[in-house]
Amino acid sequence: MKKMNLFKEIIVADKADFIRAANSAKTFAITYDGQIVYEPFPSDLISIYEGLVPPLSPLATTLSRPIATMLGDSYRVVEDDERLLIKASGAWQNIIQWNRKRALYDDTSGDGIAEFSDRTLENTGWHATEFSIGYRDIVEQFERECAGILLCIEQEEPYQFSGLGFVFDIDHARRLGYDYCASLIKEKIANDEEFATLSDDEQEAAEYFKAL
Repeated sequence: MKKMNLFKEIIVADKADFIRAANSAKTFAITYDGQIVYEPFPSDLISIYEGLVPPLSPLATTLSRPIATMLGDSYRVVEDDERLLIKASGAWQNIIQWNRKRALYDDTSGDGIAEFSDRTLENTGWHATEFSIGYRDIVEQFERECAGILLCIEQEEPYQFSGLGFVFDIDHARRLGYDYCASLIKEKIANDEEFATLSDDEQEAAEYFKAL
C-alpha cells in the first residue's frame, strides 16, 4: 500500500476541471490523485475535499475571486499553468470524517483498529483474536502486500500506521488475511502449549480457519 502522508503530499488537479466544478453549484469531491467527481460519490472514493463552492454574495464588490481561496482557509492552493497544486494537511480532520465510512479500517483514534468495514474480513479478524492475533497483525500484511492507500496524518516519520486504510482488491485482501491467520493458528496449535487444549471459542475459531 502507498503511504500518503497529508502533511507532505501535494495533490495535483486540472485547473479547468476545478473551475468547472466550482462554478457548477454542485457538490463535488477532489480525489487523492487529483480527479474531480460529483455526487453521488462512488463507494471507493478517497477524497481530500468534499463540498461545494458557495456563490458570491449579491453584495460582493467583485464578480470573481482568487482560485486559492475557493476551498477555504484549511487548504493551500497554488496555480501552476493549467494545474492546481493543493496542500490539504490543514483539513485533515475533515478528511478523516469524509473518508472514515469508506475505509477498510480506521487507525486514527490512537486506540488501535477496532474492526474491518468488510464483513468477511471482520469475521476473519473476530475469530483470529481467539488465538491472540490482533487486527494490527492482519493489517500489516495488507500494508506490505496489497495495492491500496494508507491515508496518514503523521507529521514526522517513522509512520505510526495512524490513518485510514483502503485496499483496491478486496478479494485479495480477504484471501491474504484468512491465509495469514490460518497458517499462524496451525503453527500455534502445533507448537504453543497455551493452545494444547482448546476452549470452545478457540475450537470454533480453529474450525473456521480449518486449522485442525
